[in-house]
Amino acid sequence: MEIIDCDVHVYPRNAEEIKRYLPQPWKHRFHIWSNAYYAEKVETNRTVPPNGAGPGTDPDFLIRQLIKEEGVAQAILLPRANVSIHHDPDQAAMEASAYNNWLSDTWLTSHNPDGVFKGSITIAHQDPAAAAKEIEKWADHPHMVQVIMDTGARAPFGQRHYYPIYEACARYRLPLAVHPGTDGMGVNILASQGYPSHFLEWYAGFSLSMQVHLLSLLTEGVFERFPELKMIFVEGGIAWLPALMWRLDQEYKGLRSEIPWTKQMPSLYLKEHVRFTTHPLERPEKDGDLTDVLAMMNCEDLLLYASNYPHQYCASPRDLHFLPETFKPKIFAQNAKQLYRL
Repeated sequence: MEIIDCDVHVYPRNAEEIKRYLPQPWKHRFHIWSNAYYAEKVETNRTVPPNGAGPGTDPDFLIRQLIKEEGVAQAILLPRANVSIHHDPDQAAMEASAYNNWLSDTWLTSHNPDGVFKGSITIAHQDPAAAAKEIEKWADHPHMVQVIMDTGARAPFGQRHYYPIYEACARYRLPLAVHPGTDGMGVNILASQGYPSHFLEWYAGFSLSMQVHLLSLLTEGVFERFPELKMIFVEGGIAWLPALMWRLDQEYKGLRSEIPWTKQMPSLYLKEHVRFTTHPLERPEKDGDLTDVLAMMNCEDLLLYASNYPHQYCASPRDLHFLPETFKPKIFAQNAKQLYRL
């Protein structure tokens, strides 16, 4: 079965790889950010390249371990620049631009002779106007297939402050992926009442950020204003989705006069405009319970296969053996091919 992996993380080998694209004064300020607040407790071993470099830094090893051994036809690369943590929007925008230059020159060019790697345009949403210019700069790149920004933010994503980003994505027909990891860091707030005590609590709470942003997008009328916009919620789970949409649709019936710009049920906008990745997919004790939940939202049309490589807890296509056979062609490849026009 053809497989397109929609969540593959790649990283620079060292800070110098990014600094070469940064002018002063940004060059001397730059360092590769490491989350010292909520550090992952599971040590990454199996994805460490033979040369001992960091996971996701060696293209040849990634090709051998992910593309060949797992049978992945194409990998959508999501660099983790974490630029949304910066209080200085200029620094954030400059670092995003540097990561895009690095990704283009390395993974998408010199390491991509057969076109197996497809890239994501990193943006800093602190300055939506600058982010829109960055999207415009890379929109015609043959291997850039989406835009990526962090869920960590100072305001929910439906608010009009972000409109320049959505207008640019819609104009160039580039899906916009939102990825967690900077929530509660730097200038960003959390979706919870306060700060968690442990990594487990913080990581499991990523779905809360996804829900907050999704509710904002659906009630602020973003998809009515930008009908060509497509979004992907990466690494936020999906089992919570049916209940959230049931409640939102129910309350919309009585409160839709408050948001007259929405012309149809929120769940209908979601089905047309929003997609989700399979990792991390919630796993109850009985697989049938999960497939029942997925069927409630026609998730065979909403899900994109994702491994989350090279993290220690990354998935394999074999982990989704329990999915109905009729779901698999869409989830493993067809949905991604349609979304990314591959």
